[in-house]
Order: sequence, then structure tokens, then C-alpha cells
Amino acid sequence: MPPANIILLHSDQHRYDCVGVNGHPLLRTPNLDALASQGVRFTHAFTVAPVCVPARTSLLTGTWPSRHLAIANPGTEAPRPMRQGLPTFSQVLSAAGYHLGFVGTWQIDAAASPLQYGFHDYISEHEYDTWRCRQGLPPEPHGNGWFGECDPHVAPDQTRLGWGAERFIELMQRYVESGGPFFLRWDPHEPHLPNILPEPYCSMYRPTDIAPWPSFPDPLVGKPYVQAQQRRTWKVDGWSWEDWAPFVARYLGEISLLDAQVGRILAAVRDLGIEDNTLVVYTADHGDMCGGHGMIDKHFVMYDDVVRVPLVARYPGGGIVGGRVNDAFVASSIDLPATFCDVAGLDAPPTFQGQSLLPLLRGQAQGRDGAFAVYFGSQFGLYSQRMLRDRRWKYVWNATAEDELYDLQADPGERINLATLPACAPELARLRSRLVEWMSETEDPLLNIWTREQLLQSLKA
Repeated sequence: MPPANIILLHSDQHRYDCVGVNGHPLLRTPNLDALASQGVRFTHAFTVAPVCVPARTSLLTGTWPSRHLAIANPGTEAPRPMRQGLPTFSQVLSAAGYHLGFVGTWQIDAAASPLQYGFHDYISEHEYDTWRCRQGLPPEPHGNGWFGECDPHVAPDQTRLGWGAERFIELMQRYVESGGPFFLRWDPHEPHLPNILPEPYCSMYRPTDIAPWPSFPDPLVGKPYVQAQQRRTWKVDGWSWEDWAPFVARYLGEISLLDAQVGRILAAVRDLGIEDNTLVVYTADHGDMCGGHGMIDKHFVMYDDVVRVPLVARYPGGGIVGGRVNDAFVASSIDLPATFCDVAGLDAPPTFQGQSLLPLLRGQAQGRDGAFAVYFGSQFGLYSQRMLRDRRWKYVWNATAEDELYDLQADPGERINLATLPACAPELARLRSRLVEWMSETEDPLLNIWTREQLLQSLKA
């Protein structure tokens, strides 16, 4: 069999629980559900950082943010450029003869484009506005700011999502005609807020039918002050679920519109006759609060709302049996680069810190026993966090605020902070010790003589 083609569908800010097959009681995502039924669905995939630039740079370089250094989004208090000289999976594939294309939002190196990282074609989402104008369509409405609204001027295939899927399909058709293996990546901006979408998707879900997230409401008792401040900054403090439900309805509608475009791409893969020899992966850079804990967007939190992501993969010709569910912990942002190299039959660079998922996809490995995530402060000021999560417990170390400890078995919504409860002291000590080990292994610069002592001290110190 010739080298495998690879397709990565990588959305922005898509919650794990907002896929039909992942258990949402209302949301319709038939195409993602079908992809999962034909491949492998991961239930415990986590981003390495719930912020766009750090997560996306990790996905390119296969490294933790503490190594690649692009730790915050632009326009923040302490933006840092990506460390130069780190090899990327795209460069490895390109050197091996793959043809690489990128469609959508880049959000990695502001001083360069995908073309400087081994990609041969780049179609930026910024071209959509020009295309829309040339079609004689009015600009996208933005009367409701970040909270979204209906777009009465376009049909679904004229949205940015529809436009992006069409550009992706055109590029794929060209690559198939030219022969040779290819890597194609689509990074739509959606379902990141603001959710501005056409009918029928804008009215697809009635706000009155949408139940609150398990994390809502949350009085934020015993939690870091910054979480209440996040609500105030966004002017959503005091919102009831009736206030949130229309916002959530548009988010769900955007995901269904995204799913329809994924369906178009999957149909094109089938029609081109390349299904068997093509790895198709769907995932996201991170999740979205979307009213969870009464909060919006992301930042300053490590709740599953933002750190847990959907991940499904299909590769019939790679010995992967469809319809399986894998509950191993996956660090999607750094494991996928290693996976792409493995699927292509290539060695991953020694700088990569992830693990190939191919053995897990084939049911030949057990995977990790926990997940880690990092946050370096962004958007509303500097504030560092580190997270460790296993099957039952989640520990969040806030370097300048209260610890957080959640019993996910008893409290899946992460509403009750148990960090100061004496009965939980043994678990807290265990998780702190493991976090120190991991920070040391990954050369995390936040671990120093002062913070190490802080993490390893007893609760009575």
C-alpha cells in the first residue's frame, strides 16, 4: 500500500460534550457520529493548554508550551514568539515527499505562515471576507458583539464554514489528481464565539429545550477570586440559565453547521476513492465555557469544559477496526504530531514530547493514566496554572491563588472545591507530588526552589 494520506479537521473551541455520540442529549452531529462509528472515538483526550496559540503551536511542534515558548495569545500582557529551530511534523512530512495544504486560521507564528513550515498551499480564512464581498453579499453582522446572532444574508454554503469546506475539497481534488501522498488540514474558526450563523441553524435548537450544563450553577465558593472576576469582566455575572440558553443554542447550531461541512468533506473523500488509505482525524484546540460555571470563553480555569476535547480518528487501511471507544488519556496537541509521523512511516524528531496514537488506534496499547495541562496567563493579566487529572480526581495548582481539588466521581460538574478538606489531604499530597515530578520531567520553568517547596509542603505548614 502507498504511503497514507492524512486529513486533520481541527476546529476552534469545541467542547468534548458537544458531539452527539459523546452524549449530548439534543445536539445533532450525524457526520461526526458516523466518523466515530467507522473509526475510534477517544473519551479522554485533553488539550495541553486551553488557549489557541499555545495549543496550536504544540500541535505543530509536538512539544509542551514550556518548550516552544509561545505561551499566550497576541495582544496580551506577555506574548512570546515561538522558539525558532524546533522541527515540526509538517517539515518532516514535506521532506519525505508529502504535499501539504492548510486551509483556515493559522494562529501560530505571527511572523510567518504555514508556507514557512513545510506547507505548499495556504488558504487563509481572511480571504473569506473578500470572497463574500465579490459575491455581492453584505458583511457579516456584528451587532451583538461576542454573543452572536443570526446572519440573514447567506445560505449555509455561503458561510465561512461553507466557504472553507469548499476550498478544502478543491485542494484535495487537486492533490489526488497530481498523485502522491498528501497532508491536508482544515482549521475553521468555528465554533469559537461569536456564533454568527444562518438559518436553519440559527433556530435549530430552542433555548427552552436546552438543559443547563452539569457545572451550572456554581457559586464559586472557596475558588480563586479570578473566576468571579472573569464573569464581571465579561459582564455575565448574575446571568440566569434563561440568559445563557440563547447563547448556548447558537453555539450548538454552529456545531451542527460545522458537522454538515465535515460531511461534505467526508463525502468527497469517499467519492475520490481514497477512504481506505486516508487517516481522517477530527479534534479541537480546546473547549469553551459557554455558560459552564456561569462563565464565557476560556481563561483562568482548568475545568473539563475547556481542557477536554473531542477526538475521533478513522483509517480503514491502517488496521484500525471501526466502532471502538478508547478511554486512554491522550494529550492530543502533542500526541497527534507523533501520530502523523508514525502513520507516514517516518521517525518523529527527538524534540517531540508526545506519543503516537497508532498503537491505541489498533488496540495494542493502554496509554497514559492521567492528563496534564498548563496555563501561563493571558488576556486579563498574568496568572499561571497547572492541572493534573486522573479517572477520579482533578488537581489544579494556581500559583498565586487557592488550590482546587475535585472529586469527579461525586462531582462531575467540578463545583465543590475539596482542597482544604482534611479528609482529602492524602489525595492532595499524592497529586501535588506527581505534578512536581511531571513539571521536572518537562523542564517547566514555573518549578523553582520556591514553588517546589510550596507544592510539596504539608497542609499544616
